[in-house]
Amino acid sequence: MANRKKTPYTPPAKIVLPRHIFALCVFALILFGLVMVYSASSVLALSESGDSTHYMRNQLISIALGGIIAFVVARFIPTRLYRNRMFLIAVWLLIMGFLLLVRFAGTEINGAVRWIYIGSFGFQPSELAKIAFALIALKICFDKRNGEISTNQALIRLALLVLLPLIICITWWESDLGTTLVVIAGLVFAMYFAEFPWPMILAMVGVIAVFGVIFIATSEYRMQRFIVWIDPWNDGSNGYGAGYNSIRSYFAFAEGGLFGVGLGNSHEKYMYLFAPFSDFIFSTIGEELGFVGAISVVILFIVLLWQGTRIAKVAKTDYASALAATMTYMLVFQAFINMASACGVIPVTGKPLPFISAGGTSMITSLIIVGLIMAVSWEAGLPDEHEQRRDDLRVIRVESQSDDRDVYPEPDRQTRRRRNDDYSYFDVDDYRKRR
Repeated sequence: MANRKKTPYTPPAKIVLPRHIFALCVFALILFGLVMVYSASSVLALSESGDSTHYMRNQLISIALGGIIAFVVARFIPTRLYRNRMFLIAVWLLIMGFLLLVRFAGTEINGAVRWIYIGSFGFQPSELAKIAFALIALKICFDKRNGEISTNQALIRLALLVLLPLIICITWWESDLGTTLVVIAGLVFAMYFAEFPWPMILAMVGVIAVFGVIFIATSEYRMQRFIVWIDPWNDGSNGYGAGYNSIRSYFAFAEGGLFGVGLGNSHEKYMYLFAPFSDFIFSTIGEELGFVGAISVVILFIVLLWQGTRIAKVAKTDYASALAATMTYMLVFQAFINMASACGVIPVTGKPLPFISAGGTSMITSLIIVGLIMAVSWEAGLPDEHEQRRDDLRVIRVESQSDDRDVYPEPDRQTRRRRNDDYSYFDVDDYRKRR
């Protein structure tokens, strides 16, 4: 008896290749971000703490912590957990607790109360909330898709568990329209993948847009930001008021030209451009590396979007596919919000550029999203039940000491001729007698 040696299951290239390219894009963006954070923050860090690598070291710590969490999420937490009702209830309660804590015990930075500090450690709960709200929206939408709840029930739950906390806690209390836009984008993607009718999706977007206009019109701060977006020099202070940051961003891009002024040679980072290593780091890239450097970042995010979509297409379940696609689109959507606001295409939102901007919570959150996407790819590469049974098969060959011709005698020439000529004339009884 001889056994065939078992070979390990190898996922097909259509699963492995997008995963590797996606990971390479993330690695390239993180490495590029470290270089730019050091280049844009070294002068300020040296003047504040005497250490030019202060902000870069903090970024490295966030990358290490976020990488560990992403690895655990990708390899050890099954995606079916994110559809578990008790798990999502616990996540929702935890996030709501953090958002309420920000309201009553948060720390104000640059005119906005969005951070919680425990000693020297601070984090921004709204960054974590966008993942939690997206997972809850996916759960509700797929419950409706599978017939577990009605359309009306789904809309009511989305309004109460996602939209209402988003509007009150993040848009109203924290004045964070950037995070609101990202979460709404995730909600729209979740409804699309759950096969909601387009009229219903557009109606919800329209209602949200009406509320957005009301919030802008009733807030002097938001209205001023909208006005300076149209004309930043018309800010009431000849460009030195609310439009100052946008103007300095324009100067950075204009100075950079095609190839930039050179890495580390930015002029705007010397206390002219606001947050040159976080909110406006894309402007610093445009100044130091020019159009070529800026468009390289855009291309990396486009490739990231492409490979994330390919990962979603090979997912084993519809929910896993929607999870990977929604998280990919949210991540890239936030990136383009940051780059568009730096270029003046949309009003300044204050959202960081994923993987590149300095910021611990943003980096950790972005890597958690990467972990969720990679978890879908990892599960798609595991053998299913049929493939596992096929790999467990053993080929057994029985070796007999007797001659096979004695056990199974060969038919004579006349019988073979009859069989070959016309099988319908083959006489079975005659053949048995001949044996």
